[in-house]
Amino acid sequence: MIALFKPTPAGLRRLTLLLVFLTFDLILFGAFTRLTDSGLGCPDWPGCYANATPISAALHIDAAQSLMPTGPVTHTKAWIEMLHRYFAGTVGALIVLRLMWSVQLKQKLALPIVTLLWVCLQGAFGAFTVTMKLFPLIVALHLLGGIVLLTLLVAQSESQNGETKTPPVLPARPYGTWLVAGLIVVWMQIFLGAWVSTNYAVLACNEFPTCLNGAWLPASSSDWGAGFTLWRGLGQATASLASEPISFSALTAIHLTHRIFAVIVLVAITGLILQLKKYLALRKLKIWLMIIVTLQIMTGISNVVLGWPLLAAVMHTGGAAALILVLTKLWVLSCPCEVGEMSQSDKGVAS
Repeated sequence: MIALFKPTPAGLRRLTLLLVFLTFDLILFGAFTRLTDSGLGCPDWPGCYANATPISAALHIDAAQSLMPTGPVTHTKAWIEMLHRYFAGTVGALIVLRLMWSVQLKQKLALPIVTLLWVCLQGAFGAFTVTMKLFPLIVALHLLGGIVLLTLLVAQSESQNGETKTPPVLPARPYGTWLVAGLIVVWMQIFLGAWVSTNYAVLACNEFPTCLNGAWLPASSSDWGAGFTLWRGLGQATASLASEPISFSALTAIHLTHRIFAVIVLVAITGLILQLKKYLALRKLKIWLMIIVTLQIMTGISNVVLGWPLLAAVMHTGGAAALILVLTKLWVLSCPCEVGEMSQSDKGVAS
């Protein structure tokens, strides 16, 4: 096993692929941690009641659980939270190793350094998630930070692949125009999805395609201003400690914004898929986009009509990460050359 990861160009590529795989899994596990309400399973950081494991913190956990049997602190939730931290620490250590290997192999260091700095920032947001008691904006940015980390690693992986095989030469327009549009709206939609999840607004509309009681919009007007007041505590309408609870109409506004923006994402990705049909070299990525978008529609609807089931919710987060993964691969493959400069083998129309 150790021989697979020697500091060689091939070993560096394998290590990068491993990091992509682990980071994607870490995003899923982070979603699982959030969706099982385990984010405060250990209410301090980096340890659990200043201990390395929930085992040594058992007395503290017992005391907290006796006061509130269903949480936020229970033995199960403490283990979920600490496993998430151990997992994140492993990814961080491997990113440090990857940077060291890049130095030894005299590789380009810009992206590896940015990646290391970013994972440190991501660790800080993980700490703030706990110390600020699941502050919605911090939790949402923590999720986005995980996907940014995945993006950085995918970009490095694809760059390394380009060193060993000739990548297809792609046109900047109109393919690039649709790709840029797709990336912008998908990133915005990921933030909106994180905002829905961290504010527990998924069930503010419990029907599809209508919202409540067969109506497209709720009877009371949605409170868009309160819904998108970013700096406030969990369940609060404002940042004030004496704040009233956030209103149901504000939660509805959050949900509806995410639902409406999903249509914009669908249009942008559909336009990109239609452009990709022109290039046989991109057929696999086109198919993956179609699969992922279909999955996102199915899991998004399931979250609403089935009452936010855990599996569908985790898969919905994974689908968002997978969508960014494919779009990042397309971004790395794109170049400013004109269509006429493409090789004949990369031209063609997919059936």
